[in-house]
Amino acid sequence: MRDIFWVVIVLSAGAGWFLTLPLRYVFRRVWNANPWRIVLTILASSYFVGLIWAVVKNFWYWEIYKYGYRPDVWIHYFSNATWSFYNVLCWSGLYFGIKYYQLLQHERQKALQANTMAHQAQLKMLRYQLNPHFLFNTLNAISTLVLIEENKTANNMVTRLSDFLRYSLDSDPIKKVELSQEIKALKLYLDIEKVRFEDRLKVQWDIEDECCAALVPSLLLQPLIENSIKYAISKMVNGGTIDIKARRFGADLLLEISDNGPGADVKDGKLVREGGVGIPNIRDRLQSLYDQNHAFEIANNLPTGIKVNIRIPFEVA
Repeated sequence: MRDIFWVVIVLSAGAGWFLTLPLRYVFRRVWNANPWRIVLTILASSYFVGLIWAVVKNFWYWEIYKYGYRPDVWIHYFSNATWSFYNVLCWSGLYFGIKYYQLLQHERQKALQANTMAHQAQLKMLRYQLNPHFLFNTLNAISTLVLIEENKTANNMVTRLSDFLRYSLDSDPIKKVELSQEIKALKLYLDIEKVRFEDRLKVQWDIEDECCAALVPSLLLQPLIENSIKYAISKMVNGGTIDIKARRFGADLLLEISDNGPGADVKDGKLVREGGVGIPNIRDRLQSLYDQNHAFEIANNLPTGIKVNIRIPFEVA
């Protein structure tokens, strides 16, 4: 076999590539047709293109490799047409396979985007659900202070409430915040409550320095502290203490909120009276954000009170 045969191979391959270009436009026109029409179009188009390709290949072979030799019978120009048809048919199958794969990937991407949007909408709903709940309780307390003519105390409470709501509305409900930022928000909220309870409300912080940069859902702990104030501090004549702890354990961040109040009935890590907004909201948010990679448990504190433990992945920005 002479070296000139490589020229024939290159020219034949180029001709095959050129002849398959029109097939793309033919297949696009029947893309949405019924399956039988698509199959018949593929077979007919592939055979027609394969036939032309066989003629072109034979022409290169006779004119270049055989130095101008031409067969006596013109039918020889159509030899090997079946092999060319199979090649073009394989190209057609590859074309449809790639197109269907791209279509599948596109639909999968759209489904993921829709799922992400639904997930974000759910998180926004859960996050914003806390605002009217907290606002209602606080305004109720301010109203009570006004009724008993504690106007100065009510005014201080309104000022602190505006600062807390500004933080609540400015923070992105989807994005997580650093624990240090969450602590600042909690201190704003506790300043509001201290206006009501004064020395009856005591707060102890035990936050490891390493945990300050950890990312947590915004206003995750506020409903828990609100519950401790509502069901523990307000029930005790001399008030009580709320302990807020955070530490790192391996790849997890451990958060704990506890009080020394009268306690409550706890069963299987849940409060028997768990029917409000705050705690179910936290459970739903943790489930949406971390799926199964988290823990949320409520237990009796010793000697008295309630203790809430949260375990989430330790993440930093």
